[in-house]
Amino acid sequence: MRGKCRSGRRHERSRRNAMDKVFDLVVRGGTVVDGTGAPTFEADVGVRDGRIVAVGKIIGTGAEEIDARGQIVTPGFVDIHTHYDGQATWDGRMQPSSWHGVTSVVMGNCGVGFAPCRPDDHDRLIQLMEGVEDIPFPVLAEGLPWNWESYPEYLDALASRRFDVDVASQLPHAALRVFVMGERGVNREPATEADIHAMAALARRAMEAGAIGFGTSRTLNHRSSDGSPIATLTAGEDELTGIAMGMAAAGKGVLQVVSDFNDPVEEFAMLRRIVARSGRPLSFSLLQSPREPEQWRYMLEQMTEAKAAGLQIRAQVATRPVGVLFGLELTVNPFSTHPSYREIKALSLGERVAALNDPVFRARLLAEEAENARAPGLSPARAWDRIYLMGGDNPDYEPTPDHSIAAIAAGRGVDPYALALDHMLTDHGRGMLYLPLLNYAQNSLDPAYQMLQHDCVVPGLSDGGAHVGMICDGSFPTSNLIHWTRDRTRGPKLSLEHMVKGQCRDTAETVGLYDRGLIQPGYRADLNVIDYDNLTLKSPSVAYDLPTGGRRLIQRASGYTATIVAGQVTYRDGTPTDALPGRLLRGGQSAPAAMAAE
Repeated sequence: MRGKCRSGRRHERSRRNAMDKVFDLVVRGGTVVDGTGAPTFEADVGVRDGRIVAVGKIIGTGAEEIDARGQIVTPGFVDIHTHYDGQATWDGRMQPSSWHGVTSVVMGNCGVGFAPCRPDDHDRLIQLMEGVEDIPFPVLAEGLPWNWESYPEYLDALASRRFDVDVASQLPHAALRVFVMGERGVNREPATEADIHAMAALARRAMEAGAIGFGTSRTLNHRSSDGSPIATLTAGEDELTGIAMGMAAAGKGVLQVVSDFNDPVEEFAMLRRIVARSGRPLSFSLLQSPREPEQWRYMLEQMTEAKAAGLQIRAQVATRPVGVLFGLELTVNPFSTHPSYREIKALSLGERVAALNDPVFRARLLAEEAENARAPGLSPARAWDRIYLMGGDNPDYEPTPDHSIAAIAAGRGVDPYALALDHMLTDHGRGMLYLPLLNYAQNSLDPAYQMLQHDCVVPGLSDGGAHVGMICDGSFPTSNLIHWTRDRTRGPKLSLEHMVKGQCRDTAETVGLYDRGLIQPGYRADLNVIDYDNLTLKSPSVAYDLPTGGRRLIQRASGYTATIVAGQVTYRDGTPTDALPGRLLRGGQSAPAAMAAE
């Protein structure tokens, strides 16, 4: 009898313990950076059913608890400029973004994507993505399942999958134009009234099916792999307005634009007219160009005026230089068009390293001129003062000219070509060089600092999932914290609260995701626990993990103790768990109803 009593008491204690665990997860004692921009504070964060239900001193326990003492707790980062349109159809992990605290991504930017698409146009859209975003044709041809034709069918295909982040998709203009106009669209012929009506109807249906917006490109930098400009380059205002009015008819969706702004006055005026007529919000890419290094000031002024007129126009700003990486493993290097290098180009990396270490071959290579001296980045004989050695943890993304290859070579009394070659041969041929191209016209990030303080600017343009052989910017969110709030020495810093607000709440609101980006009761339980003092950005490296064994640049970080999506831990100390709670987001998300603190 006494045994039964002890057993009964144990059962009752177990039942009470289970009842005491009123939370699925409690993050204990962290320094909360809540996304509002307000000062940090120490608190516990309680989560239930994928939502934050309590912030403060929590008495009840959680089924799982994370000790965040001495660390910061932020909302999950919202990256609104990525290109996971293909990767999301074959992979559940949106890496590299999810390695860097990102819990929501928006793809379909720059007008490129894979839906709508007729079967005969598969290769055409793959070539466009290959040319614009440097994702190899074989990777996409092997990886894309093409179990869709219409854009709503593409969303349905995504909705059947599970991810480590939430995924939102924009209707890509190039795919839409080709779908409606065929070869005329590819050749950039003006859209007829019937074409515009058809595109507007498809845009409306796309928004109703769950597109978060519409992306387009108006830059000569965006070309198909055959060299032809993107189909949307010269699309007229009537076409863009018609599509925006289709979105307006659905009452949903944001507009995203990348443009050369060759005539900034007329181009911005056109975008403003489209926003005014359609009522749809718009964001565009804003970078300091070496051709017009002060033009960004005009764009900030115009956004201020538009905001005063009640129009929502925001700029996505890169938070470090947009730069190209050169290396023996990468798409190009300074010797790519040298005759001797062409002889070994098809060899394995190890075989090329052996050849380049041979004194006779090396001397011949260094004595040659490039066959195509005008190809950007391939023969930078006059650019060594702008190219830097890349390597080590927390790479310097605001380098000074005295650290350029030209300066180092002059100090050592060596040929800059030889110095560059020696560096690329380090680490068994994996050394990289870095050439900042945009946002660095005056060898300083001060313009970016000024842009980031404007109330119509959000951090963006990471291009996560793209540029797999030349650019590695999916790590922007980590770089933002390290450089701008902690380590910058060449100018003023930004507050941690400001930067977290920028890449959480502000980016989320830009695309209509009002249910995330804040640590407050009722909001989605997307969180990061970060060892801020020891947060470290690793040097870029190369992985061969795409379909067909395709190569891609990656960049990891250390210091993320936990990343949490919808209340489930997706990464612990940078290592993925089995949890894939991310889903397709069907359009914008409403703000949560008020919830009483527990």
